[in-house]
Amino acid sequence: MKTARLSSDSGAVFVLVGEPGEDAFQLLSDFAKDNQLTAAQLTGVGAFRRATVGWFDRVAKDYRHIAVDQQCELLSLVGDIALADDGPQVHAHVVLGLPDGTTCGGHLLSGEVWPTVEVVIRETPAMLRKTSHPELGLALIDPDRTDA
Repeated sequence: MKTARLSSDSGAVFVLVGEPGEDAFQLLSDFAKDNQLTAAQLTGVGAFRRATVGWFDRVAKDYRHIAVDQQCELLSLVGDIALADDGPQVHAHVVLGLPDGTTCGGHLLSGEVWPTVEVVIRETPAMLRKTSHPELGLALIDPDRTDA
């Protein structure tokens, strides 16, 4: 991964460029932890050799894994980073373009970069915190715990 930090009046802006073979979700998670990000927005484009997206099954309280076992275009990556009990947590949704022009989307669980992924991370001046909701099976951003 290559990175650059850009300046901004409201917080740092980072550009991450993933390299072939890297896992996009893992590199985002590692970057958030290494840089102690507590609130940020993510956007990105690129392509994967293969990927796994998730659809949240509210009955099972877990993600159903949807394997995309072919080259696909990362048409859109949007998400956020917020502080959970175990540190910064990436929450990213993707839309993937398939060779026949159809799309597949969901939560980004993994994506093997090929040839590149370009992500812009915009840090915000607040500290977003997540609260665990066992009844849902998820940790969600809690506005009552957010420090502005």
